[in-house]
Amino acid sequence: MKQALRTGLIAIAAIVAIGLYASIFTVGQMQQALVLQFGRVRAVLNATGEDKPGLYFKVPFVENVVIFDKRVLDLDLPVQTVLTADRQNLEVDAFARYRILDPLRFYQAVGNIGLANQRLASFTNSGLRNVLARSTRDAIVKTDRGQLMHQIQEDVNRQAKALGIEIVDLRMTRVDLPAQNSAAVYKRMKTEREREAADIRANGDQIAATIRAKADREVTVILAEATQKSEQLRGQGDADKNRILADAFGQDADFFSFYRSMQAYEAGLKGSDTRLVISPSSDFFRYFSDPQGRAAAAAARPARGPADPSATTGSTAGAGR
Repeated sequence: MKQALRTGLIAIAAIVAIGLYASIFTVGQMQQALVLQFGRVRAVLNATGEDKPGLYFKVPFVENVVIFDKRVLDLDLPVQTVLTADRQNLEVDAFARYRILDPLRFYQAVGNIGLANQRLASFTNSGLRNVLARSTRDAIVKTDRGQLMHQIQEDVNRQAKALGIEIVDLRMTRVDLPAQNSAAVYKRMKTEREREAADIRANGDQIAATIRAKADREVTVILAEATQKSEQLRGQGDADKNRILADAFGQDADFFSFYRSMQAYEAGLKGSDTRLVISPSSDFFRYFSDPQGRAAAAAARPARGPADPSATTGSTAGAGR
């Protein structure tokens, strides 16, 4: 009797524990839940922030709970080829981030994350094709990329609203030409850059030639002016020299003749072995025979100017050392 009573109490306690366990469920901080009663939604928990996360109760074996993630979810899209408005094929790689905004509508429309990802991928691919088909390659790659992504996100959000989903962010991670076109585009770009480089070099050579020609012309002009000025100065110096010599000769002809003869002796009798083939009675040696320079040959000739070293040089043409 006691054994049967004990067994019955244990069975009752087990049933109560099982029932209690089946009637308790928790909703986490990053979760939202639907309480279903025979497939009909009885309650939505922690969807709008009014229901706090924590411990909740349900009718065991009658009600069941479906948990959905409240965090931002990722959707990676496969690479697809898009034809642009300027008839260019582009390979577009994109991704989206979304969250379940209305769990009731989400459950009624798709029911689970896998199916939701399929529907969103279809919406996103359609939006990409529709928006990018109206844009050029340069606008997609460079100028209007941010604006185009915003348009795609708005288009996808309009369709995803029926699923209880909100697209938080949508990005095109890579936009590139197909592999078969990359080589041709690269070759064309290389040819254009080589042509630009050749134009720049040609312009540089032309500028360099102009600068060199200008510099050469300036050098020629400067040298010509310097030569002209030097000739003028040399002529003026020679004129001053001749004038000074003429003035000196006019003041004392005998002393000037003697001084010029001494200069001629110094220039003509240099060295230790000087030989002159000249007559001893030549006018060149008049100061050797007479300190006054009155040689017999000089008495027979009319008075002459002072001896010039240049003339002395001519008279010593037959000299040897």
